[in-house]
Amino acid sequence: MNPTTRRDLLALTALGALASGITPAAAAPEGQITWAVHISLPPAWLDPAEVAGLVTPYLLMYALHDAIVKPMPGNSLEPCLAETITMAPDGLSYDFVLRRGALFHNGEPVTAEDVKFSFERNRGTSNPLMKERVAGVDALDANHVRVRLHRPWPDFLMYYANVTGAGWIVPKKYVEKVGDDGFRKAPIGAGPYKFVSFTPGVELVLEAFEGFWRKVPTVKRFVFKVIPDEATRLAALRRGEVDFAYSIRGELAEEVNRLPGITLKPAVVQGVFCVYFADQFDPNSPYHDLRVRQAVSLAIDRDGINQALTLGHSAVTGNPIVARGFDFFWQPPPVVYDPNAARQKLADAGFKNGFDGGEYFCDSSYSNIGELVVNNLQDVGIRMKMRPLERAAFVTGYIDKKFRNLLQFGPGAYGNAVTRLEMAAVKGGAWAYGSYPDLDELFQQQAAELDRPRRKAILDRMQQLVQERVMFAPIWQLAFLNAQGPRIADSALGLIDGHPYAAPYEDVHLKSGA
Repeated sequence: MNPTTRRDLLALTALGALASGITPAAAAPEGQITWAVHISLPPAWLDPAEVAGLVTPYLLMYALHDAIVKPMPGNSLEPCLAETITMAPDGLSYDFVLRRGALFHNGEPVTAEDVKFSFERNRGTSNPLMKERVAGVDALDANHVRVRLHRPWPDFLMYYANVTGAGWIVPKKYVEKVGDDGFRKAPIGAGPYKFVSFTPGVELVLEAFEGFWRKVPTVKRFVFKVIPDEATRLAALRRGEVDFAYSIRGELAEEVNRLPGITLKPAVVQGVFCVYFADQFDPNSPYHDLRVRQAVSLAIDRDGINQALTLGHSAVTGNPIVARGFDFFWQPPPVVYDPNAARQKLADAGFKNGFDGGEYFCDSSYSNIGELVVNNLQDVGIRMKMRPLERAAFVTGYIDKKFRNLLQFGPGAYGNAVTRLEMAAVKGGAWAYGSYPDLDELFQQQAAELDRPRRKAILDRMQQLVQERVMFAPIWQLAFLNAQGPRIADSALGLIDGHPYAAPYEDVHLKSGA
């Protein structure tokens, strides 16, 4: 067993024991808080089995559900529904002893059968990889689960905790009774808030679950209100119709700084924005030419876009898919903005007068980033047509490989360099339209390498190749700018490192008398 891994697991167990000793709040939850969210909330996000390699579903999952192990304040892999986690000396199995007293919202205890059922039911992103590497899940008794692996897998807990939804537990008996569609209409979880009502595209209403094991939430009712337009979100906050508004950028963010009683809440998160060349593997596409991809990257004024939209808070790291702060992050050389060099690259590739670059696909909630990038490309002769799509449609089209030309990619899922590379840069990845054989081979090598320094060297090389080939043109690591109203004492934003949303929800507090 790797000594570092052993120490990490001991730390996990110790932190889990500390968490179990938290005394629930004596006072009953009271009041209502309303969150204005920037994207539509599809029913699939109420079901952990549907997690699709994005961080966005965790906006709801931290409220409705709980996991065996998940990111929490101060610990990226904290035992939650598990009290202890033990890895076998040979690295071929993990034992989880479940937390006694953990309940689902219907009052039934969380059991080993629920854990086994939730794993086997999972079908989201990276599920094929999980199923390939996990030999089986055994419910040894009501509170003891063993996950068996085909071979040692250093990243198992990372995938189980937060890359997939496999470790987020749903009640087996209830799901079998109502079916998948019924579960999405009226989900039951083990999180701090229970389901009240849901109007897709409008709002989700939750109520505090006083049986939550960690602590009883202080706020009685939590409402997520969908307001796609930024100006409308801020106006609702100014009128007191909502208490918190996600994603306020540009001039509106500057306005927030001038409003009495409203506070700008920036947070650099794990979302790394870039431009993906969907057609780089097609010899008939201009984007197959490295010089064209280099021209796109040279044309992007990252610092200017950063100042214009996120007031300089975003981090221009140059790494197109792996977030700074992730394990095995590799720091590339500084990225360059040079329109003249971009035009020369295009001329060298046979496009002296530029070319029609096709469509630029993006998530509509970040279309203002796309508009500025498209303007940059227009300046050097690459003429693009914007195609903003609502997030669920964009994600579906991207994963189904329906898009072409340029895609604005913003991988925000939890994980490390391995998980990001697996999803976006190697064969079979959910977000990969193709791959390079040497990268695929290096990925297999790192998966079998248990020596950390050697593994890091392989992963550094993979990230270097991604950068040198300009598989993606980096933009930035996003600073998520939000606005907090006067009734909130603690929004819980930023408590979990890199998490873009408020969490844990049981740590959200209103001011006294609010």
